[in-house]
Amino acid sequence: MKEFIIHYAHIILLFPLLGFIINGLVGKFLQDAFGKSICGIIASLMVCASFALSLGIFCTLSELDPRSRLFTITLFDWINVGNLHTSISFLFDPLTSVMLLIISGVGFLIHIYAIGYMHHDSSTWRFFAFFNLFIFMMLELVIADNVFLMFLGWEGVGLCSYLLIGFWYKDKANVIAGNKAFIVNRIGDLGFIIGVFLLFWAIGSQGIWTLNFAELKEYSYLLENLYLGNINVVTIICLCFFFGACGKSAQIPLYVWLPDAMAGPTPVSALIHAATMVTAGIYMVTRLSFLFILSPVALGVIAITGAVTAVFAATIGFAQNDIKKILAYSTVSQLGYMFLALGVGAFSAGIFHVMTHAFFKALLFMGAGSIILGMHHEQDITKMGGLRKKMRWTYYTFLVATIALLGIFPLSGFFSKDQILWSVFSSPYGSKSLWLLGVFGAGLTSFYMIRLVTLTFFGRHHHTDKAHDTLHEVHESPKVIIIPLVILAMLSVIGGFVGVPHIFGGSNILQVYLSPVIADAELNHYPMITEVGLMLVVFMCVLGFAYGAYYLYSRKPSRRAKLIERFSFPYKVISRKYFVDEIYQHLFVNNIMRTMRFMARFDMVVVDGLVNFAAFLTRIGAYGNSWIDKVFVDGLVNGIATVIGSLGSRLRKIQTGYIQDYVYVLFASIIFILLFRFMIA
Repeated sequence: MKEFIIHYAHIILLFPLLGFIINGLVGKFLQDAFGKSICGIIASLMVCASFALSLGIFCTLSELDPRSRLFTITLFDWINVGNLHTSISFLFDPLTSVMLLIISGVGFLIHIYAIGYMHHDSSTWRFFAFFNLFIFMMLELVIADNVFLMFLGWEGVGLCSYLLIGFWYKDKANVIAGNKAFIVNRIGDLGFIIGVFLLFWAIGSQGIWTLNFAELKEYSYLLENLYLGNINVVTIICLCFFFGACGKSAQIPLYVWLPDAMAGPTPVSALIHAATMVTAGIYMVTRLSFLFILSPVALGVIAITGAVTAVFAATIGFAQNDIKKILAYSTVSQLGYMFLALGVGAFSAGIFHVMTHAFFKALLFMGAGSIILGMHHEQDITKMGGLRKKMRWTYYTFLVATIALLGIFPLSGFFSKDQILWSVFSSPYGSKSLWLLGVFGAGLTSFYMIRLVTLTFFGRHHHTDKAHDTLHEVHESPKVIIIPLVILAMLSVIGGFVGVPHIFGGSNILQVYLSPVIADAELNHYPMITEVGLMLVVFMCVLGFAYGAYYLYSRKPSRRAKLIERFSFPYKVISRKYFVDEIYQHLFVNNIMRTMRFMARFDMVVVDGLVNFAAFLTRIGAYGNSWIDKVFVDGLVNGIATVIGSLGSRLRKIQTGYIQDYVYVLFASIIFILLFRFMIA
């Protein structure tokens, strides 16, 4: 088995690709013949096979010596142009194996969930085809052993997000959301591409022409003293790569696509926001950590961007009423925490939070989908209330995910978030101000999540008779939806124990496992009482904000109304998401559209005008040539022909066939010649 995995681990890509081909080509016929569930079953089995192989890869690597936990599979040469030589080859190491387990494991549960959620859709075959393609592209991204091959998967997940967000393409809002996600990601990808070519040029200028990760890591020290003007080239490269990561992982200023992505089906939201696309930027920065650690400036930019994004997105969640939009801004905020960890050199902490976040955020989105189905596609939390009695399984699992997200001991979110905040506090790349922002963001997270839980499950229903009737029709979701929720709830409880802090008598198993691949920054040493005190500060902050939300939205709703009225302007600004979309629309979209309209008019008036004028002149010339040809050329030819024909018709009359006539003509000719001769003489 070990030898098989080392030589054929790349077939992990084959399963979701095969699912995509089957559902894409014959899914419609299978759906018509065997029912809608068959396409979901096929897609789920393919991802399950990938998960089984991911477990095999993880176990195989775990059995090896830590310094030997790496193997590469090369299929064939891909690009051989000048000094650029790139192959289709795949890298399997501890970082890859962890990401494979997250993608395929959580992805498999979301596939099972989607069978129940998409049961009433008429195009389930197309949905699961795109779903499998998404998994294929994400798996390809994380096992690529060079930057170019990674970029292939990078672009692939962008394409799949467009297809899945705009799945219900007959709805204009979905189409706009899909276009927005695609375009914003293309903006970030421009930075990624510039970073790739700049890296290739920089390392090549030192005599090493490669984009292979292992070789880049080996020779990265050559870039330390390479400058472009007064700026270190490594800093420029890292900032370009980070800009690409801001697009995929929804950081300021390119986060605006992710909340709108909620227009797609809820399983898509769970897959994109939990285990796949949004983690691509985190993975890319971690994979290239050997470059980022060479640039303190780039790390500082990443840390500040992550901290600001975490707080900024959390505040927006205060005033949103769409259950999926709240969770979307929560995802943006949590991604900010991950980048905050990367920015202080705690790369393993960032991956740790990727893992735990995949568990509880997938659970939250899937729980939200269960609520939406139970509420007959109602998503406004102010129109819900009291659902804990009617949807008990959904309530309990959603509550577990919320507690994990808040970072309450001993659930998974506590361990990963604590490791991030402790790294921010004690890392030489961190600072106390960044730590305070992280703590404040944790408090804000507590507020908007308790608000969501209170209004959805505990709040009282005071709305229209129609909504009241809807509430009475609420029922629990089927088992195909509930079972994945229960499994994810269990993972949200126990998932953090792979990273137990030393003060609790544990060890960070995940960090040790990733250490051969990731070189985390050395942390400053503090007394144990300091770490315990910081934990208590964070816990008290989370508890205080949680109680504030409970107090305002459950015990004293009248006080909440007075506060909103008193601070109506700030509340409006927050509820309108700081008008960022409107600002982007005014500054960029409208101006770009004006430019496009101007270019369209320029094309129609100037370019098409010149072409049409040239065509007009050509037609005039053609008409003139035609007239000359008809009047002069044809006239001369026809005239000569007419004269010759007329002359011939007259001369032919002398050809009578009678000999006496010819004799008369002969004698007349002789007489004419003699007379002419006589006259000349």
